[in-house]
Amino acid sequence: MNGPMVRILIVDDEPPIRRLLRVGLTSEGFAVDEATNARTAIEHVAAEKPDLILLDLGLPDMPGHELIGRWRTELPDLPIVVLSSRTDEAGIVRALELGADDYMSKPFGMKELVARIRVALRHKLQQQGEKPIFQTGELSVDLVKRIVKVADREIKLSPKEYDILRVLVQHAGKVLTHQYLLSQVWGGSTDVQYLRVYVRQLRQKIERQPDQPEYITTETGVGYRLRDVE
Repeated sequence: MNGPMVRILIVDDEPPIRRLLRVGLTSEGFAVDEATNARTAIEHVAAEKPDLILLDLGLPDMPGHELIGRWRTELPDLPIVVLSSRTDEAGIVRALELGADDYMSKPFGMKELVARIRVALRHKLQQQGEKPIFQTGELSVDLVKRIVKVADREIKLSPKEYDILRVLVQHAGKVLTHQYLLSQVWGGSTDVQYLRVYVRQLRQKIERQPDQPEYITTETGVGYRLRDVE
């Protein structure tokens, strides 16, 4: 990334995880600091203002969710990527609903983690407003004219299908929880089954192989993610 070196704070009480992250992230050009508990992390964030936090939810002195809530109030633009157990779907959903930008389940691949970090940082730096045309692969979405194309072929979407795609485009590369999508598209606590039905219909229209989607991927037990601009 151009400009000053990006500083990442790792908040995790497991030395092997911190070591893995430090080696992997410094090799990608990031500056890395570490905190082994919530208290140290709070002090570090207040003093050093890191560019992004990698946060383990299972800290010894305070639940990671409490830290997310605190930092979202004090530093609403600070990107937070959660590190979590693969089986803790409820904890992941809660973290995202509290304002975490993304998550990675342990064990994780360093390349994918770095990609998620770059997406979170890019969202932080984006100016307010939408780019009029979004494109990833052969999929393009004109947010002004409400035109959706795949390989220059215009795709006709229902209003709800378009609304779901529009919200995903606005947060491309980030996982969106079922509840967030329901609130944005339906305005309330509609049954998640409605969302699944519309996503299935949307995939039938924009994916080459709807049962092996390349654009709208499922985050099991959590929500959906639209492939980011390449």
